[in-house]
This record gives sequence, C-alpha cells and structure tokens, in this order.
Amino acid sequence: MEMRCKLIYLEMLLAALCMFAVYSHAVSPQAGASSSAAGAIKPFIGRWDLSIKTPKGELPSWIEVSDEQGKLKVVMVGVSEHATPLATAEFKAGEIEFVSPKEEEGFDNDTTFNGKLAGGQLVGTASSAGGLSWSWVGRRAPSLKRTSAPKWGTPVTLFDGKDFSGWRFSDPKGAKTWTIEGGTLVSNGHGPEIITTAKFSDFKLHVEFHCGPKSNSGVYLRGRYEVQVETDSEAEPPSHHTGGVYGFLDPTPEQPRKAGVWQTFDITLIGRTVTVVQNGVTVIDHKEIPGITGGALDSHEGLPGPIYLQGSEEGRVAYRNIVLTPAE
Repeated sequence: MEMRCKLIYLEMLLAALCMFAVYSHAVSPQAGASSSAAGAIKPFIGRWDLSIKTPKGELPSWIEVSDEQGKLKVVMVGVSEHATPLATAEFKAGEIEFVSPKEEEGFDNDTTFNGKLAGGQLVGTASSAGGLSWSWVGRRAPSLKRTSAPKWGTPVTLFDGKDFSGWRFSDPKGAKTWTIEGGTLVSNGHGPEIITTAKFSDFKLHVEFHCGPKSNSGVYLRGRYEVQVETDSEAEPPSHHTGGVYGFLDPTPEQPRKAGVWQTFDITLIGRTVTVVQNGVTVIDHKEIPGITGGALDSHEGLPGPIYLQGSEEGRVAYRNIVLTPAE
C-alpha cells in the first residue's frame, strides 16, 4: 500500500513538472517580448507639443504617449478638437504610428501619423487617403514650473470699451462680426478670433461675460488653453461646460448654466497650473493643464502668449472689464 502511494505521488509530481515546462515555454517568450516592447516604447513616453508643417503654415497639435503592458497608447489634441484617446496606435520598426479618425481632430480623412526619435525630438509624417502629405515635429512639453512664487505687477486693462486698440483679428476680413456696444466687446458668432497684440507668461485675469442662448465662446490663456464660455454644451462632457478647460479639466462644482446675465471669471495661470473662480466660486483649484486645447494658436508652450476670445462658434457673447495682472 505504501509503495503504491509513493508511485501515485511520483506520477503526480511528474505531471506537475510537465505542465510547468509547457507553461514556461508558452509564457516566458511572451513575457520577454512584452518587456522588450516596453523598453523600446519607453523613450517615446510622455507629452509632446507637435508642430505640423502644411503648405498654408504651421498647425498646432499635442499627444501624450503611454505604455500599457507593452502596448502603445496615444491621446491626441488635434488642430480643433479636444483630447481624445486614439483607437489605433502601434509601435513597429522603431517608430510610433497612430491614426487620427476622420473629422474627430480637425482632419477631413483618417490621418496616419508616423514618427521616430531624432535628436531628442519626434519627427515624422502625416498622410491620408485624401492626398494629405505633411511633415511634423514633436518637442517634449515643458513642465513650466516656477522656481519661486510670483510677485504681481500692475494691472493692465486690455479693453478700453471704446475701440479695438491692443487687439487684432485672426482673419481681418471677418472682423465685422465683432462690434462694440455700450462699452462691451461683442461677438455675433461665426467670425474670427480676437487676439491681444501683447503676450503674457503668468498672470491673473479678470473678465466679465454675457452669453446669449445657444451660444459658445471661450477665453484662451496664452492663446493655448481654452476656458469655456457657453450655453449650448449641456449634453457634452463637463470639461466642455462653462468654467472648464476644454477637454481636460471639469468645473467642480459646476455652476448653473445662465444665459442673458453677466458673469465673472477670475483666472490665475502660473506655469501650467490654473485656478478658475466663476462668480466668486472656485470651480478649478490649482489644477495642471496637461497640454494645449483645440483651437490653440500654436503649440510653443514654453513661450509667452496672448489672450484671445473665441468668435468662431455660434451665438452672441459679450465681454467687458478685461483686466490682466502680470507676474513679474
């Protein structure tokens, strides 16, 4: 009986060893491949400011590259839309490849981006079945952290209530959609953006706004980060609502949507850390803005930039008492 038990035990041990050998043969190469892929992807991981070269000039974009168990993940901000995780992203032959779906990021067709590392930058091409063929460069997004607390300078009134002094239009041909009425700056919709000629780094900004029904606009900080103004985006994600940083930061607690009344923003931008106070209520409290938002003038995050008010969306939106206090 004892001998029989020993034989059974030995048989079970041999079976277990065989199963372990089969498992090791099947799994170890895969684990090694995953580790190898993760190592190859690692130099690409992080946030990148993209400049896309087109025949009509430079277009800004942004991506965040990450690795999930050896699989490439890409979140993209295109030339006009919000941060979107891409369904198609691969790493192959030492390059990354990702696809911006048709009409989701401002492109008329599915657009394939290929990029490789060169001199600490990403360089690549963008192409589509529609005949698009562009080059692009990606630079690592700067941290923008200050080494000391800001000292605030003298407040500057950006709009005098009389004329467009200190401002320019993204397209002068459409400037008639902007008017000055009773000391307020008014966008009647579907026109150009209006942009300060002065540029700023860190600042505090006070602005009052009046949004008509079914209207949409935004206040762009350094011309790159949009704080939403709207009465038409209730069905969209919270970051698309008034007080949110478009596609990135939700206003919390979100304030009631109000058309036809004057409201206030007090916005502080230090580096890429933003605080938004709407009507005296803090809706974004010292949060990091990961990257540029759709509609940015450029992707050069390390440089000063203007304030701009969006006029290209629908509806009537008015602004007044626009006062900026720069950091010294």
